[in-house]
Amino acid sequence: MAPPEGIGLAAFNSLPAAAAGVALLACCSSRAWAETLAAGRPYANANQLFEAADEALAALSEDDVDEALAGHPRIGERPAPSHSAWSFQEQSGVVAAADRTRAELAAANREYEDRFGHVYLVCASGRTADELLAILRGRLGNDPVTEQQVVRTELGKINRIRLERLICPNEEDAR
Repeated sequence: MAPPEGIGLAAFNSLPAAAAGVALLACCSSRAWAETLAAGRPYANANQLFEAADEALAALSEDDVDEALAGHPRIGERPAPSHSAWSFQEQSGVVAAADRTRAELAAANREYEDRFGHVYLVCASGRTADELLAILRGRLGNDPVTEQQVVRTELGKINRIRLERLICPNEEDAR
């Protein structure tokens, strides 16, 4: 089932708790993050929701972040049913990539996972396969602590994009 899009903040605030949780899990697969945001309703405006989302992300344990990462497919791979329906759209820049680039992405993904123990997470929206591959290669040089910080930053960007898709029927509502 596709996550709801553009339902508006008022409708989001009015959802039953379970439905709000499901909608939020489409944005971020961390149950702790989704539960925190669902419990924080109602939000007066989108910015208040976005700030709460950032605070909830900052408060996540590493296990919670791992749970969030499990909701993301590898860059360049088709999303599984357990991934957010938005993943395919976010990685659309990889669809037309040359076979060689896709093979290099797959190899670099494996190297990244061997080094850091989790999927390579990057905000892929609007980026080409070559850009994503270059970012991945650059991040392979990070130490684990730096990479943990980068992952949280990237997760925050993705969460924000998805929350905007969830609640903002038009750009004016995002303000």
